[in-house]
Amino acid sequence: MHNEDFFSIDRLVEFGIGFNVANQMIKMMNESLHNMTVPGADNAFKGQPAMYYAIIDGQQSGPYSECELSRLISDKKIDKSTFMWKPGMASWKQVQELPEVLKLVALMPPQFNG
Repeated sequence: MHNEDFFSIDRLVEFGIGFNVANQMIKMMNESLHNMTVPGADNAFKGQPAMYYAIIDGQQSGPYSECELSRLISDKKIDKSTFMWKPGMASWKQVQELPEVLKLVALMPPQFNG
């Protein structure tokens, strides 16, 4: 067998080693990217209580905690069509598009008409 032949055992070993090194580098890069935190992205606020802003009576108001939002929902100042924003969001959205706030609306008991 000729030494310059691609299929020689030395070339196959070099190819296998190179392939394994490349796979390890890809794995390390993927792990690094997975663990990366991007400032301004939603993951930058994990562990902190969310603070929301709302458009109430045509005016921007807030910030409000979830507890304060529950009170405003109970007082009928916020419903599923109210526009809200929190840090990390690109634009204002209606409550019906924010599952974490919509659940607060859904958990409110109905009006008692005894």
